Amino acid sequence: MTDRAPLRERAARLFQDIQSLICSALEEADGSAKFRNDRWNRTDPNGAEGGGGLTRILADGAVFEKAGVNFSSVHGTMPGAFAAKLNAGAEDMPFFATGVSLVIHPRSPLVPTTHANYRYLELGTKSWFGGGADLTPYYLFEEDARHFHRVLKNACELHSPEFYPRFKKWCDEYFFLPHRGETRGIGGIFFDYLGRDDGQEHESLFLLAKDLGLAFTDQYLPIVERRKALPFSEQQRLFQLQRRGRYVEFNLLYDRGTHFGLQTGGRIESILMSLPSLVRWDYCPSYPEGSEEATLIETLRSPREWV
Repeated sequence: MTDRAPLRERAARLFQDIQSLICSALEEADGSAKFRNDRWNRTDPNGAEGGGGLTRILADGAVFEKAGVNFSSVHGTMPGAFAAKLNAGAEDMPFFATGVSLVIHPRSPLVPTTHANYRYLELGTKSWFGGGADLTPYYLFEEDARHFHRVLKNACELHSPEFYPRFKKWCDEYFFLPHRGETRGIGGIFFDYLGRDDGQEHESLFLLAKDLGLAFTDQYLPIVERRKALPFSEQQRLFQLQRRGRYVEFNLLYDRGTHFGLQTGGRIESILMSLPSLVRWDYCPSYPEGSEEATLIETLRSPREWV
């Protein structure tokens, strides 16, 4: 067994390094805006020191309307009501959590939104890794979807040929809005509770999280470069803002990370950094059959295999 205290420290350093790498790459891709750094400390609900983190936000860039990349390393006491939701018992218990999470909302509707999160948690006597990455296009370029999935598949296969198909299916099921009957985007990977009760060795899972986190720039930035200079219409921009409404609905209603942060006394601004700056909810919008907009929605109702 790997000693848990050094794993805590190594995981936190890894996620900070991934944050730095991704922010540098995004600034280069944007070519204009720079990240604002906001270091913060957390107080546990019982009044004790509870760790903290670094939230980095890029806003109003040439390419990215809003990009948030958050690192956190927090600890304290988890309320029993929330611990019970994690199948850990119904008592207040100590927890530790560290991770890197990001959401990128581009200005152009032809560049997809993306999300990624990799984390390590301890709760009571249990510990595990979780995370994932997914792509939310507004206009579907199949070349981009295949590229995104291929990079994730290659990173997973460094560790097990079973991971990508399992995590891809998990992603399609997790990033799903039941009240809309749609997935949030064209998927990616998602996993949780790895190493908690399944006998997987934590050191190998640490390396999996490392390879997946470091793969982010390869899976996303080539798509940005292909699409960022393409012209787009006001109608396409309107559709982007309408579809962002689905993103907000998922993050507020269903996202585990949002709920975890809110119920453990997390920092509100960092938790809600995933929300776009601009969004619309129009009453019963409709799109012509066979249009690019209708094609995207149909794809979101029937998840596909991309690689």
